Amino acid sequence: QVRVLESGGGLVQPGGSLKLTCAASGNILSVNWMIWYRQTPGKQRELVAKITGGEVTTYADFVKGRFSISTISAENTVDLQMNSLRPEDTGVYYCLANYRAIGSIVTTDVWGQGTQVTVSS
Repeated sequence: QVRVLESGGGLVQPGGSLKLTCAASGNILSVNWMIWYRQTPGKQRELVAKITGGEVTTYADFVKGRFSISTISAENTVDLQMNSLRPEDTGVYYCLANYRAIGSIVTTDVWGQGTQVTVSS
């Protein structure tokens, strides 16, 4: 069984920084990509940043220049460094991993439970 666990959320003042970590563990042969999504109050879940196994990154326009995604591929871990945080960044941040299990020829998506980020003075 494969699990995805997010950590690092919390309360921060506007203009502050947080680093979120997503770790995938279990019967994993390889991770193809990992994505951070968020769900902010009153909105649908939206993509924040994505990183592939080849470390190609993609960012939503609303975080470009403020957030940075990076990976420690050998550990199936992805970090999301969030700087210059704004109140509108408040929400639950989720990690989605696409992986191939040992002994499998198909890939599977797995979600984490999410971590709360609150930006407030």
